[in-house]
Amino acid sequence: MKKLVLAATHLGAALAGFAAGIYLLPILIAPEAPDITAIESAQTSGPRFEARFDRDREDSDLFHWGEGVIKIFDDVIVFEGEMAPGPDYRLYLTPEYVETEDAFWQIKDQSTQVGLINTFDGFVLENLSTLDNAEFSSVVVWCERFSQFITSAKFR
Repeated sequence: MKKLVLAATHLGAALAGFAAGIYLLPILIAPEAPDITAIESAQTSGPRFEARFDRDREDSDLFHWGEGVIKIFDDVIVFEGEMAPGPDYRLYLTPEYVETEDAFWQIKDQSTQVGLINTFDGFVLENLSTLDNAEFSSVVVWCERFSQFITSAKFR
């Protein structure tokens, strides 16, 4: 009985350490946040669109959330705020606003991946999409590795 308890406690400690490693590794290896002020001031005009991430999304929770302002310029997309840390986050332009994993799965093939998010206290991504038509109306932050909805915002 003593060996069984000892094995269970060691296994529990190993699992807790593994889970903590999965959560902390993206934080530890994240690069410095970009100088968002300098990037915004280098733009020749103001943002074409602006939207807000907040924690009140239907599928957002304690470990999957974003909070701040996202600005879409002609050549860059800038996020000023914070996001829950995690691995393999991607920013998508989507044809409609969604707040859940299931809803995003339904439109993922119609969406465009903008890029990989490596920082959790602001990011800058190159905007390669033409937003002249109304093809896209929203942005979604999605965790590819675990297929998790993080946050979303509607910009038009």
